[in-house]
Amino acid sequence: MKYLDRRIEKVMESISEKDIALLITSDITRRYVYNFCSTAGFGYISSGRCELFLDFRYYEKAKNLQQEGKISKLVNIREIDKKRKDLIEPILSEEKISKLIYEDRHMTCSEFCILREEFNEIEFIPAGGLIDKQRAVKDQYELERMIKAQEITDKAFSYIVSYIKRGMRERDIALELEYYMRKNGADGLAFDTICVSGRKSSMPHGEPDETVVSDGFLTLDFGARFDGYCSDMTRTLCVGKPNVEMIKIYDTVLKAQEAAFSRITGNVNGRDVDAAAREVIYSAGYQGCFGHSTGHSLGLEIHESPNFSPSEKEKVPAGAVVSVEPGIYIEGKCGVRIEDVVFLTENGYKNLTNSTKEIIILK
Repeated sequence: MKYLDRRIEKVMESISEKDIALLITSDITRRYVYNFCSTAGFGYISSGRCELFLDFRYYEKAKNLQQEGKISKLVNIREIDKKRKDLIEPILSEEKISKLIYEDRHMTCSEFCILREEFNEIEFIPAGGLIDKQRAVKDQYELERMIKAQEITDKAFSYIVSYIKRGMRERDIALELEYYMRKNGADGLAFDTICVSGRKSSMPHGEPDETVVSDGFLTLDFGARFDGYCSDMTRTLCVGKPNVEMIKIYDTVLKAQEAAFSRITGNVNGRDVDAAAREVIYSAGYQGCFGHSTGHSLGLEIHESPNFSPSEKEKVPAGAVVSVEPGIYIEGKCGVRIEDVVFLTENGYKNLTNSTKEIIILK
């Protein structure tokens, strides 16, 4: 498949010097580069060579997937039958490699010490954002899976709205959401579901527990994972009739999201999008009530980069998939968050989320 070939080719192109190679040790990078999920193994890529080393548990499966076209033919899949050093050293010698790029952002200090002991004559260079920058721009293969994940999430929201009844426990609602998404095609959850009601809705990452749903806001933040790729959506419902202040909070958050949308386009500065949403919230009198960023990139992981954040220094490229999730949280009282996921284009964006944002009142 051309998208899988192109991913590897881009990594190869980024390694321009003949005496440098990249050692891939993290599960998530291995999943991205080789399109193969495993909890063990490692990869090696130079400007002219691509290897994937897997142990007995995964080797046969990977070979079969390559035959089916789900792993690029550019990859030489090898079984791990000896120590990593003994597998890699002959390749380093053959290719005259003197420098290894290592995944500093995905490696502990102890792991790096072991690596340095294994290859004590090699110079190590931190990868930094080498792969992360490539992952920020989704190809068509990735986008199709994220769209499918979001379709499952939207469908689950429609279902759960009809399911929720006053007197249910938060935990039971969260479990029903997970069951429904899995039953309708999800590999699993993109992250642990947030289902918080009443006063607990003021906690952006509150956890569902035995709390019984009663009058007030009910915030649902959840997402499906499809073929490894994540979706993310938040909707805030109201149990019982909302008062004037609750309506103001909800409307302000919705306007803040619309303000953020008005600034989104490919290669936008993430700080500008965040500032547009924050200005609406602060101007409405809710300074100090919006403590997180306006959005984060997502893909194989639920939190990737770059972001719509006050501290974001990088521009957000066309091809990125980013959440847009302003919120207002009043401690001990209530909270509202509304979140969609968008795909940035050269001249704007495409909203991948289709669920209604009109306030839903559950009687």
